[in-house]
Amino acid sequence: MRVLGIDPGLTRCGVGIVDVSPTRTAVLVHVSVIQTPPEMPLELRLLAVAAGIEAVLDEHRPDHLAVERVFAQHNVRTVMGTAQVSGIALLAAARRSLPVGLHTPSEVKAAITGYGQADKKQVGTMVAKVLKLAEIPRPADAADALALAICHAWRLPPAGPVTASGASGLTPAQQAWRAAEQGTKSRVAARRLA
Repeated sequence: MRVLGIDPGLTRCGVGIVDVSPTRTAVLVHVSVIQTPPEMPLELRLLAVAAGIEAVLDEHRPDHLAVERVFAQHNVRTVMGTAQVSGIALLAAARRSLPVGLHTPSEVKAAITGYGQADKKQVGTMVAKVLKLAEIPRPADAADALALAICHAWRLPPAGPVTASGASGLTPAQQAWRAAEQGTKSRVAARRLA
């Protein structure tokens, strides 16, 4: 399965693609950062980011797209730029009928490092480890995009066949994560019925 992760930003938009096998092994396909200068008119910046995202989509043809979910910050300009780029990514995916996943920074950090409050260095270190890279992808936007793609792939049901023993190809940590997710969903459903 090929997943494109997008860390949306108007000045720097991280774009990372990984191929993930049924055994959940991830391999780097592409990583880049689409940059636009702050002094450029907004509509031209959005056009440049859109062209960059569409070029990556057309060249690498991912099966899924993962985008960081926009969350409130104190800097309204940053949130607006992030939301605008997220919209561009979602539109590009919809035009190609690609399934999309939106993930919060905490979800991504927990999936990659096991800790939802991990810092950027910890995320980058684990991305490099998971992808067997000699060094952390730079800038952080690139590592974050790859982390989004890996998180999304790992959260999807396994694509490969289930073995005779019932194993799904998940690592023990991924099996524990899946069990915790299912337990939470069951408890939430039970509360709604109560």
